[in-house]
Amino acid sequence: MNDQLPAPDASAGSGEPPLPYADRPVATAPGHWVLARAGKRVLRPGGAALSAAMLGHARLAGADVVELAPGLGRTAAEIIAADPTSYTAIDRDPDAARRVAAVVGDRGTVRQGEAAHTGLPGASADVVVGEAMLSMQGDKAKAAIVAEAARVLRPGGRYAIHELGVVPDDIDEARYTELRKDLARAIHVNARPMTTAAWRQLLEDAGLVVDWVDTAPMALLKLSRNLRDEGLGGFARIARNVLTDAELRRRVLLMRRIFKRYERDMVGVALVAHKPE
Repeated sequence: MNDQLPAPDASAGSGEPPLPYADRPVATAPGHWVLARAGKRVLRPGGAALSAAMLGHARLAGADVVELAPGLGRTAAEIIAADPTSYTAIDRDPDAARRVAAVVGDRGTVRQGEAAHTGLPGASADVVVGEAMLSMQGDKAKAAIVAEAARVLRPGGRYAIHELGVVPDDIDEARYTELRKDLARAIHVNARPMTTAAWRQLLEDAGLVVDWVDTAPMALLKLSRNLRDEGLGGFARIARNVLTDAELRRRVLLMRRIFKRYERDMVGVALVAHKPE
């Protein structure tokens, strides 16, 4: 099902739509939405700079762009600013979809639906973008989403992803298993990050040709990254929320400990691939 969602009526005075999982306790909600509750707006593993580099290589100007699982709409705003011909977002969560609809307004279309079954026509997009969403899927779901992106792309179209990676490519299997288990316990999502080589192979298995790859430290909760990504005002907002909410503080500190434990093993990884002519 792909239901187009209108932007919220600002005149209704209802403010922003609620965050996804807002009705779930902080202790059990998915980690990225807990960080959003804390006020964090850049939820990408490699930070805003890696996202910007990825979007630059995707060549958005004048393109028909589809974004899968746009989350809070931060990347959606950057895509719109790049002056594409059209923008379409697909998100399974109705609250997330409504928030993105409010961000893009009449510059794009937002639909509730599944990334693996978008309902979009084949060969209808020049660019498909997905960030920090494939990492949350198992192997079969990852392959299904990438196959759908390839189906939607026109020949020559680009698929741009920014995901959670692990290093090195020959990481010890026991260490990798330990990382995945600890990460899942901390963020309450069965995240399955992969090596850069495995991300490349995933795209190539769908018939895509990888043109560009880059990585950045996974510094989601480090002071310097948050000052760069959120700005001084945004950082102050996050700090205030965390300091004044004991339950939120406990959960954020738990995630921070796990990120610190595996900081040498995790990176943000971005790739741009094209569909052959």
